[in-house]
Amino acid sequence: MADAEFQVEDLSNGTKRVILTGAWSLRGVQNNFSDLRGHLAVFFGNPFTHWDLSGVEQLDSAAAVMLWTGWGKHVDQRMLLRPEHTAMFDMLATLPPAHSFAAGRSNLVAPLRLLWDKYLEFFDHLVGFLNLVGSLILEFFYILRNPRNIPFKEITANFYKGGVQALPVTALVSLMIGIAMGYLMALQLRKFGADIYIVNIIGVAGIRELGPILMAIIVAGRSGSAMTAQIGVMRVTEEIDALSTMGISRTLRLILPKVIGLALAAPLLAFWTSAWTVFGGMLAAKMQLGISMEFFLDYLPQVVPPVNLTLAVLKGLIFGILVTLIACHFGLRIKPNTESLSGSTTSSVVTAITTVILVDAVIAIVTRGVGS
Repeated sequence: MADAEFQVEDLSNGTKRVILTGAWSLRGVQNNFSDLRGHLAVFFGNPFTHWDLSGVEQLDSAAAVMLWTGWGKHVDQRMLLRPEHTAMFDMLATLPPAHSFAAGRSNLVAPLRLLWDKYLEFFDHLVGFLNLVGSLILEFFYILRNPRNIPFKEITANFYKGGVQALPVTALVSLMIGIAMGYLMALQLRKFGADIYIVNIIGVAGIRELGPILMAIIVAGRSGSAMTAQIGVMRVTEEIDALSTMGISRTLRLILPKVIGLALAAPLLAFWTSAWTVFGGMLAAKMQLGISMEFFLDYLPQVVPPVNLTLAVLKGLIFGILVTLIACHFGLRIKPNTESLSGSTTSSVVTAITTVILVDAVIAIVTRGVGS
């Protein structure tokens, strides 16, 4: 089968005829439609040029679209076509026109439609999330009435994976954040001779805010993504459907142990990260301002009320439950394909971190008069 070629003939009335021969298809190794489009551009721009496609052995959609756009998206008596070519161009004529970027910008309805679609998507996620919370509450009351069915192994496994194994990375990150924050605060406080106030700043910020937030972010990126991926893989391999077939509650065996395990581990992790954040700030205060660790620890309870530590632990509990619920919610919504698995895992982490920050802002506003 010959490659795509064309010849140009002069007609008696002064016009030209372009005769196409060979296989106008992407299967042709030598076919380069970019070059062919450039060579035919001068004939596309002449409305009196005739076209003869009777010698074309094969015409695929790529070549047809090139000719179709060059002809101004219409076929008239100037084109000599085979029946199969006519059917191809008739099909192209029925396709809806593609909206360009400029047209999309000028279309005032498009932003409203996009906003409405996002609203419906958010409402769909909200309904699914509330259904998940409701099923968890029902399963929780069920295990209270039937203690023998409490999944202790699953709960302890999730406590170990989400809590114990997260201790090194949370300690390292919190320590580095505490040192960086203490170093920056020391530079500013030294200018005003207010070195002693670094204990207040490190204590309140590290215990009340940075500790729980850092814990939640690390847990969302580490444990939350793992939960979403695990449930998603079970969705892809139809293991969750198999549990339903056997009469086993997926909420009781999959979701509830994760929620309870991380709810128990998150407050301890919040205390752990807060302690390392304060320790990092204490090291920075000693290196930059010469404040001894003994004085730092003696002065800290005087300027930072213990209720701040209680708030940190409560925040850890709330953030741990939120991260787990969001991770499980997105995991259960994964469709049986790899693209949905990766996309839902990313959405799970981003949504969990965003939700945690928003909830932390609300808690900060509500408790602004506590522990100050």
